[in-house]
Amino acid sequence: MAYVLLGIAILAEVLATSLLKSTAGFSRLWPTLGCIAGYLVAFLLLAQAVKEIPVGVAYALWSGLGTATIVAIGAAFLGEPVGLAKLTGIALIIAGVAIVNLAGEH
Repeated sequence: MAYVLLGIAILAEVLATSLLKSTAGFSRLWPTLGCIAGYLVAFLLLAQAVKEIPVGVAYALWSGLGTATIVAIGAAFLGEPVGLAKLTGIALIIAGVAIVNLAGEH
């Protein structure tokens, strides 16, 4: 169940981050409220998830998957360029998340 909560937390964070540009520096009410609500839900669910998932693992998943998803959303919907350097960076982030999750405690 903790990983389900973490997954929903990641989705909420991605939604909130996706709304940042439309807030126009937090000067537009509804996008700002949506953004704040998304981050609030994300942090509440992350806090619940780390009760069972080690913080390092949870945060690696949270930040890595969130970053990769935001880059994809930026490219697909916001017209942001995606070049070889950006794709390489995302691949390295995903590899880092995988290593953190697969590494055992020794």
